[in-house]
Amino acid sequence: MAQTKSAAKLRQMLADPDKIVVCPGVHDGLTARVALNVGFDALYMTGAGTAASRLGQPDLGLTTVDDMATNAGMIAGLDRDVPVIADADTGFGGPLMVARTTEKYILQGVAAFHIEDQVTTKRCGHLMGKELVDTPTFVARIRAAASARARMGSDIVIIARTDALQSLGYDEAISRLKAAVQAGADVAFLEGMRTKEQMAQVVKDMSPTPCFLNMVGGGVTPLVNSREAKELGFKIVIWPLAGLTSVYLAMREFCQELNSTGEIKDRYTEDGKVDGGVRDVFELCGLSACVEFDKEVGGASFTNGA
Repeated sequence: MAQTKSAAKLRQMLADPDKIVVCPGVHDGLTARVALNVGFDALYMTGAGTAASRLGQPDLGLTTVDDMATNAGMIAGLDRDVPVIADADTGFGGPLMVARTTEKYILQGVAAFHIEDQVTTKRCGHLMGKELVDTPTFVARIRAAASARARMGSDIVIIARTDALQSLGYDEAISRLKAAVQAGADVAFLEGMRTKEQMAQVVKDMSPTPCFLNMVGGGVTPLVNSREAKELGFKIVIWPLAGLTSVYLAMREFCQELNSTGEIKDRYTEDGKVDGGVRDVFELCGLSACVEFDKEVGGASFTNGA
């Protein structure tokens, strides 16, 4: 089934002792297409990016399960051979709702998702003032996700995320992650680490459970490259702002240019061709593949070209 293929592939990656999964954060079809074209073998759908792109709002728990699952499914559907890891916030409610969320993500073809221990009115893990549920509530979320996975006959990867480090300290955070693994989580995600020493320690303390690293530009965790992350022992590293930051910077630059000069000048490649023109974008999004498919099945929509 399509909804299990990518999860199985991600599990193979996690089982490879020489592999670290490096994911750029994408938030819509275009940023996902760019990442796929560059050649990444896994993608991360950012919840913050989904809130910003779909709602124009900050990451404050304003997205619904349908906002997130639909976006994740669209991204996962662009290339079923490339696993998509998706943010699932808190699971969007109690155990029944977490189970429903899990089912939706499975049916959308998502390879993995993470569920956290913040209250439902959550916020970005690199903001201050986060509020948490107690450990039994967090564990019930993970157990509900694992139960739904089993009922669906899926091998989707469940990632347990704790934000307890900020307010409750390292020992409590590790205790929560270990309890989540016992409840069925496959990967451990300690959010908001502030030192490389903490980063190395969590891998040791959670072994043999694979650990997940979140590299947020402007956040609280020291940024390390993929080689360093691998040396520290992490199996998955995400750069969730890859799409958001690049769009923010480029769109600001282009709008400032248009506002101040009245035009946007073409950009050119080294060989003198226009770079990023309308056909470039359409080709990135599959124009030629669409034309070829239409031809193969006997269609005539593009007889005169496109």
